Amino acid sequence: MLLSPAEWQAVAVTLRLATVSTVFLMLLGTPLALWLARQRGSLGALCEALVALPLILPPTVLGFYLLLALAPNAPVGELWQFTTGRQLAFSFPALVIGSVIYSLPFVVQPLQQAFASVPGSLRDAAAVLGATPRDQFLSIVLPLCRRSFIVAAALGFAHTVGEFGVILMIGGNIPGETQVLSIALYDHVEAMDYGSANRLAIGLVGFSLLLLFLLYRDRGWRIGR
Repeated sequence: MLLSPAEWQAVAVTLRLATVSTVFLMLLGTPLALWLARQRGSLGALCEALVALPLILPPTVLGFYLLLALAPNAPVGELWQFTTGRQLAFSFPALVIGSVIYSLPFVVQPLQQAFASVPGSLRDAAAVLGATPRDQFLSIVLPLCRRSFIVAAALGFAHTVGEFGVILMIGGNIPGETQVLSIALYDHVEAMDYGSANRLAIGLVGFSLLLLFLLYRDRGWRIGR
């Protein structure tokens, strides 16, 4: 059951990607979820649909358009290459960009529902007492929604660990750079090394099951509680 050096390398890339992506997901997803929780009408519905699109869009479709956007001849890819001297497509930063976009609904939706469940009367009372919007968020919204932050971070992390289609499209399969566990498992299957593939698959299943068990064990985590 011991992993090979190449597989440990894939583990390291996967954990690094999931950690970096989760940080960006929480930084971007929190204000976005807060804004969506207070929106009404067509604009809010359109933004919610765009955020949720990765839930139903085939990963290869999203990966294809991201690949075009990050290519050296595209504005974003060209600017990155001019700034860093390296191409953006088929690099670790490209994996982070794709992961953040693909996992965004798993972070935004739990937070949005939690923010929407906070009674407006509490914020109104705080405002009357002179609390600024920042104070209201830190002293009222954040404590009431702290469990939802844990859930959002855990789901974003776990979903990034299990990504395949988007990663393969924009990152390829470069050992030590863009080869994550799901890609390494695919390589084993292609090579008909089912024993090694089964070893990685069992590890991913065990990780996913353990994480979900910990989240569901305490029903008190539910949004807004």
